[in-house]
Amino acid sequence: MELWPAIDLRGGNCVRLLQGDYARETVFGHDPVAMVGRFLAGGARRLHIVDLDGAKAGAALQADLVGRMAKAAGIPCQVGGGIRSLETAAAYLAAGLSRVIVGSVAIEEPELLIRMACDFPERIVLGLDARDGKVAVRGWLDTSTLLAVDVARRHADLPLAAIVYTDIATDGTLAGPNLAALGEMLAVAKAPVIASGGIATLDDIRRVAGIGCTGCIVGRALYDEAFTLADAIAAAGDA
Repeated sequence: MELWPAIDLRGGNCVRLLQGDYARETVFGHDPVAMVGRFLAGGARRLHIVDLDGAKAGAALQADLVGRMAKAAGIPCQVGGGIRSLETAAAYLAAGLSRVIVGSVAIEEPELLIRMACDFPERIVLGLDARDGKVAVRGWLDTSTLLAVDVARRHADLPLAAIVYTDIATDGTLAGPNLAALGEMLAVAKAPVIASGGIATLDDIRRVAGIGCTGCIVGRALYDEAFTLADAIAAAGDA
């Protein structure tokens, strides 16, 4: 299973939100490029980057910073947050990002998601952030009436790189992953599923791998030094 260290950006800082709440933010660094270097030194093979400002505003507000991070990394990087046009997706890919994550588009403009996936096969990731199973959009500020599993099923035949499934209730809480919800997603998705939210221990990583996820995003536990990145990579079997 692939291990994806997470760097969430807000106001140019490296932060983590608790359950997606912008009012409950912890700043872990003021230099995201330096954080990239820290993860590289720890053995990172890939990075997951989120522009939280962009997700909230619906535009790639920190694109220049993300581009610098990808250039400094020199390893595969995926980015999400505010990617709601074909032009934004293309610009990120041209700037060196390996793939881009789109979420709100899948709910609000499904035809655009289809075009993105067809124009950039295997480089578009469907981001499904769920609150009580229902997809949240626009930086998690709004919750739709659609179930995440139904959205995944609807787009099952697209040439997606992956699906990132985030359980908002566990995100940033270190409460453990929602294995039941992940299992439901795995049952309907044809694309590889990357788990996000709640990872607190190395056993959590092993459990996510054990149910069949092909990737796991880890954030807060790494910043809190609950374990090392090297140990997380080993637990994931990401050799």
